[in-house]
Amino acid sequence: MNIKKFIPILDWLPNYKREFFKNDLGAGLAVGIMLIPQGIAYAMIAGLPPIYGLYTAMIPQIVYAIFGTSRQLSVGPAAMDSLIVASGVATLAEIGTEHFIEFAILLAFMVGVLQILFGFFKLGFLVNFLSRPVISGFTSAAALIIALSQLKHLLGFNIQQHKIHSILFEVFKHLKETNLITLVIGLISILILIFFKWYSKKIPAALIVVVLGILVVKIFNLEQIGVKIVGEIPEGLPNFIVPKFEKKTLIDLFPIALTLSFIAFLEAMSIAKAVELKHNDYKVIPNQELIALGMGNIVGSFFQTYPATGGFSRTAVNDQTGAKTPLAAIISGIVVGLTLLFFTRVFYYLPEAVLGAIIVVAVFGLLDFTVPKQLLKYSKRELVILNITLLVTATVGIKEGIFIGVVLSLGMLIYTSAKPHIAILGRIPDTHFYRNIKRFEGLLITSEEILIVRFDAQLFFANVQYFKDKLEDSVKKKGGKLKLLIIDGESINSIDSSGVYMLSDVIAKYKSMNIDIAFTGMKGPVRDVLEKSSTMKKISYQNCFLSIQEAVDAYEEGEKNKEAGKKYFDYIKQTNS
Repeated sequence: MNIKKFIPILDWLPNYKREFFKNDLGAGLAVGIMLIPQGIAYAMIAGLPPIYGLYTAMIPQIVYAIFGTSRQLSVGPAAMDSLIVASGVATLAEIGTEHFIEFAILLAFMVGVLQILFGFFKLGFLVNFLSRPVISGFTSAAALIIALSQLKHLLGFNIQQHKIHSILFEVFKHLKETNLITLVIGLISILILIFFKWYSKKIPAALIVVVLGILVVKIFNLEQIGVKIVGEIPEGLPNFIVPKFEKKTLIDLFPIALTLSFIAFLEAMSIAKAVELKHNDYKVIPNQELIALGMGNIVGSFFQTYPATGGFSRTAVNDQTGAKTPLAAIISGIVVGLTLLFFTRVFYYLPEAVLGAIIVVAVFGLLDFTVPKQLLKYSKRELVILNITLLVTATVGIKEGIFIGVVLSLGMLIYTSAKPHIAILGRIPDTHFYRNIKRFEGLLITSEEILIVRFDAQLFFANVQYFKDKLEDSVKKKGGKLKLLIIDGESINSIDSSGVYMLSDVIAKYKSMNIDIAFTGMKGPVRDVLEKSSTMKKISYQNCFLSIQEAVDAYEEGEKNKEAGKKYFDYIKQTNS
């Protein structure tokens, strides 16, 4: 067994080059500094005290550096995952209470266990059931919910809602309670963040607005006139505490944990794969990534973290500042650890409006306008799925939105599988190529005696009746002159027992109507099934051809032979008479 495959640090650390350290140190410091305001801000989204955001910014990414296969991925708290934690756990305990914190930490453990199980049994492919429209709709809805949920920090009054219509109702209800100074701080922070995002992504804009916000509040004593601040953050590294395991809680949290395990993996993998394209010295392995993320969440849960995953902005900064190995992530974790030990009191005067501004600007990039525009051009059905996912997520709940999106995607897959594309073919003049007569109407050569059908899907129980019905319709349209039915199997990559029985019925039916059947371009796996089921004896190999043209030529040659035989028979008959 190759242990390096399961613990990648044993591969890259012994081969570490001295010249890498400068890059890793710079990247680690940049991301570590970036993580501090992010950790505090995302903890607020999750409904947790700021200290838990810093714990989550430190432990999981150090563990990921040991087990992960991406050299640049930065693991820690993320906006979307924080929202799922808040909305999911809030159904079991009141936000901010001791039980809420316990459940959020236990959730990290459960997510980690599920991710490791998925990785161990190589189930990373299951994330493919989250189609692009579902992801786009869910992500955009989550971004809107996160952004609107920060209005309480930007306007200066409390909102305990996690659905768009409920948030907006609360905002309009309490609009007169807006603290104008808080609003001004928030708006200026947003403008500064947008400017630096446009000017240079390498500049730690979040840290700049944090420092400015702290200075303004402290100098002018703004906390005394209603500007809400973070307040005291406990100093020191997290203690080792075993999560509380209760059967009822585990059952209640399981749907949220299952949702988060997939969403977190999807986020991390999409980011890791995007960065991997820029490098050719390593390969991201999906199932090992599941194990790495899972280990980060499990170990983290014993040190009071909530669910963590890869962060896009942090990873982008890590890559842009030249990170060469996961040592950069370890350095980032050390920076957060030093902050926990010595500098948490610095953030006492940090205005919540600044954190709200950081979150709003960060999640704006999650709003996906590209996919809906593209789907509007070529796939209205998928656009409907996207919009339904978005609306359900925004108005009902995150778990419900994902569930509805997945069900609709699977429903569309079943529908398209049950009614796949089927084409009647004709020959392009002066060639041996055959194409769909509907796409080249009036340009192709067809024959009244020959019907050529191409079925563009596997033949299985869900579509055999559709295939049979379409075949019958096409035969009827041809009329009584039809003598040969050619089934082009080039696009049929598999066949099940229902398909085998259906073909047997079709062969028997059309032979009784004196219509010959030929098969062309059949793939090996399909031939194997037909051979083992004895269906090939009914077809006979002399009616199987490599190409459509060979089948047509054989038919025309046979007709010529029949015509010659008839003329000879007539000649003998006349001679004998």
